[in-house]
Parts: sequence; structure tokens; C-alpha cells
Amino acid sequence: MRIASSVIIVLALASPARLTGAAGQGAEAQHAAHTGITSSAFVEEVRRATASFRDIRNLPAGYVPVLGCVSGPLVGAMGVHFLNPALLGDAVLDPAQPEALIYEFKNGYARLVGVEYIVPAALWHVEHAPQDPPVLRDQLLNFENSPNRFGLPAFYELHVWAWRDNPNGMFVDWNPRVSCEGQ
Repeated sequence: MRIASSVIIVLALASPARLTGAAGQGAEAQHAAHTGITSSAFVEEVRRATASFRDIRNLPAGYVPVLGCVSGPLVGAMGVHFLNPALLGDAVLDPAQPEALIYEFKNGYARLVGVEYIVPAALWHVEHAPQDPPVLRDQLLNFENSPNRFGLPAFYELHVWAWRDNPNGMFVDWNPRVSCEGQ
């Protein structure tokens, strides 16, 4: 399928993120405080599903770094995305299996800050009408048309900042409390 080929090409060309720096004693404390994180049943579900991945040494099989650290056009960043190509190609949105895990690298330590659910638009619309966008736990996914800055075909996406508070909202793409400066 054309979409799968495009994703494979993007993965092959993407610059891998640095994975250096093991989590040492007190490394977690080196990250910014994570107080004030708001919650919802959906966010709690994401936290339960991803709690063991907070330490990058527990990254589940199948996830690979793509695109390096993604910084915002105006303020904030997303961090480094670790994408699971098999999940991206299945057109299934499952809160327990996000297509991407998002890490922030700081002081030699990688910390999970959020997740992203992604489905290529062409795959979604094989079984859904064009006017029927994906919704996950009452959250409408955002549409990214092609061409886009990632070089991908049109897709739907939803960020969930389960492990880093976002003052702009738990489901907003860019988080001003995430930085690419620690790369």
C-alpha cells in the first residue's frame, strides 16, 4: 500500500535520536517538577498503559526513534517520538497502544512526557466516510493534510500529555513545558 511505503521511507530517512545517558541515581529528579497535571479518565488510562515506559530502558519492542526532537513553530516542543510502524499501519486506535511514545531528553536522561495516537487518513477512510474523522475517548483527532512538515501522507493525530503538564491543555500538540535543548 502506498501509505505504508511512505511511512517506511520516512522512517528510513529519519535521523535517530540520541539514546545515550543511562538513568542514574536521582536522574528523575533532574527533570522539571510534574506537579499540577490535570487528569481525566482517558489520561489515567494512558498513564496505566505507559507507566512502565517512563524509563526509556523499558521501551517496548517495535518502537523506533523518528524525526529527532520536534520543536514548536512558536513556543514549546513535542520531544522525541518513538514510533511503532506496525501500530501505525493497522488503522486501530487503542488507548493502551499508542502509535508513538514521546520522550524529552534532559541532563542525560530520557523521560516519557506523552504519547501520540496516529492513523493515516487513507487507512481510516477505508472503513469510515470522509466526513467521519476518528474520535478516541471523546477526543477528536486533529487532521494533518499533505504536504506537511513531516513529509507524510495526510493523517489524523492526537497528543496526550499524560506525564508532563501542558498549560495549554492535555490534548494540545505543542507543549511549552517540553524542550529540545537537552539533546
